[in-house]
Amino acid sequence: MSKSLWKSNIYTSTRLLDLQSACIPELVGRRAAETPDAVAVTAGTQVLAYGELDCRANRLARYLCSFGVGADVAVGLCLPRSLDMVVGALGTLKAGGAYVPMDPAWPADRIAFMLDDAQAPVLISSSSLAQRLNSGRQKIVSLDAPQITWQSVDPLPTKIRRDELAYVIYTSGSTGKPKGVEITHGGLANLVSWHQQEFSVSFADRTSHLAGLGFDAAIWELWPYLATGASVHLVDEITRNSAELLQEWLVAHGITISFVPTPLAERLLTREWPRDTALRILLTGGDTLHHYPPASLPFVLVNNYGPTECTVVATSGRIPPDRRDGMLPPIGRAIPNTRIYLLDEQLRPVPAGIAGEMYIAGAGLARGYRNRPDLTAEKFIPHPFSGEPGGRLYRTGDLARLLPDGQIAFLGRVDDQMKIRGFRIEPNEIVCALDQHPDVRESLVLAREDASGEKHVVAYLMLKPESDLTHTVLRDYLRAYLPEYMLPAAFVRLDAFPLTPHGKIDRAALPAPNPGNTLQGEISAGPRTRTQQRVIAILTQLLGLEKIGLKDNFFLLGGHSLLAAQLIARLREAFGVELTLRSLFDHPTVESISAETERLILAKIEAMSEHEAQCALSNTALPGACEDHE
Repeated sequence: MSKSLWKSNIYTSTRLLDLQSACIPELVGRRAAETPDAVAVTAGTQVLAYGELDCRANRLARYLCSFGVGADVAVGLCLPRSLDMVVGALGTLKAGGAYVPMDPAWPADRIAFMLDDAQAPVLISSSSLAQRLNSGRQKIVSLDAPQITWQSVDPLPTKIRRDELAYVIYTSGSTGKPKGVEITHGGLANLVSWHQQEFSVSFADRTSHLAGLGFDAAIWELWPYLATGASVHLVDEITRNSAELLQEWLVAHGITISFVPTPLAERLLTREWPRDTALRILLTGGDTLHHYPPASLPFVLVNNYGPTECTVVATSGRIPPDRRDGMLPPIGRAIPNTRIYLLDEQLRPVPAGIAGEMYIAGAGLARGYRNRPDLTAEKFIPHPFSGEPGGRLYRTGDLARLLPDGQIAFLGRVDDQMKIRGFRIEPNEIVCALDQHPDVRESLVLAREDASGEKHVVAYLMLKPESDLTHTVLRDYLRAYLPEYMLPAAFVRLDAFPLTPHGKIDRAALPAPNPGNTLQGEISAGPRTRTQQRVIAILTQLLGLEKIGLKDNFFLLGGHSLLAAQLIARLREAFGVELTLRSLFDHPTVESISAETERLILAKIEAMSEHEAQCALSNTALPGACEDHE
């Protein structure tokens, strides 16, 4: 192949960044020395200044070193999104180690597997989690341990090299086990340097942190800002899952730059924003962006693409408003020090405008997969177009094509890997867990879009003939093996899977979930009041389910923010009261929704006549209720 042919098919940034800049721990230390009293991180009413953050991280780093933590040594970090989580990550980096972020809500077996696979000698966590893990293989470090407070606040003299590991993040594995992606300080530094320059980050910026700890965007939400002297504000768990509440929070906290996963970002685009909002940049990524922003949006929308194996972001582009050509928003262009190749099955560049598989080269490439040399060799292949010794390409498994303006259009997965709410999910990992259930004969998993365009994991099952398995029992079973974001929203029971003429499963012929083919929840006690009876009637129609019990959770039955808005409207029509989205998050069961509705009804009866009040009260109780007065 001639050099001129393949060179015309490389899609790279013309702007290169200096890769000799300092690593993250040193940069944060400089900010702490310059502005020790400036706000570094907040979580609700808790505030951590740069000076205190640096001192706590230095003490932790010295303590970690006493357990052998140093270059390329993995350290488990299993804490909720909190100030301690930030201290734990920075302290690990300062010790020269690589932190392994884990969500405490994940099953204990999954966390234990990651710790063993990463060969982590230390786990930064709480004593309660240590008891749940019940493993003596790791030293458990609690950040409030007195041994840490005795350490010096001076930084360690450790010199961190760019080819050493910064973090190891585990993604869903096709073999049924998670796989650890090893990211170096050089890759992280390239991400940080590009981000700071591209978005003009300064100490005056106020930024958000809302991504889950298993999503590599959570790393992106920290280090570009803490290395600059900006402040990072952690969003609470309820707010970060609601477009309505998140918008209120962003405005109230004066956030200037925010990353929001694609499905939630698309809901934010449809809301009315105050013209004087401080938000200037909304970053999104993790899934296919379906909509262009309206012209009235008072901030810039930036779409980003990047596998975990390429240090979060490989391409990025600002999305113009209200484009109407029927094309989905592109994923932008390669960021600096990154090269994108679109190749066919023989690794030959495809012509512009033709679909090809994306391959990535450059500074952001991971070292490989932890303890998986076979998978590393399969996915990180020798660079066929580079004269540099050891040059590599990462095979993404994603399809894309070059647009006339030089941007890249994302076309989907080559295989059947899924992305749900920013999390990359291998269906085989869910299948492995499902097939262990004694009632399951065979299963397969895929992503389906509901009427609102939101993706959900759907499991298709062939069960043993005598099985009376329910939705609730099966989800509870899977929670022992899988994190919450991987649990199927629906379980479709089939007598047999449809097949193609070649004998393969015909995925296109799989039916959409409906009340007649899905497993239903367990039925708790029947309704005791007329309010409960009406609420159940509304929910069964809204969710397409035949039976719902008083203890069933709206969100675990498949409810989401768009359906929640419809539920609120129907409750308003049925009862004349206005529930809020926050009240649904706080009271998600049929029983608690009914109780909240009755509380609001009772608050209104003082304004009614005696007869109206009596009938309003009687409508909440089936025994002896008077006739409805609609």
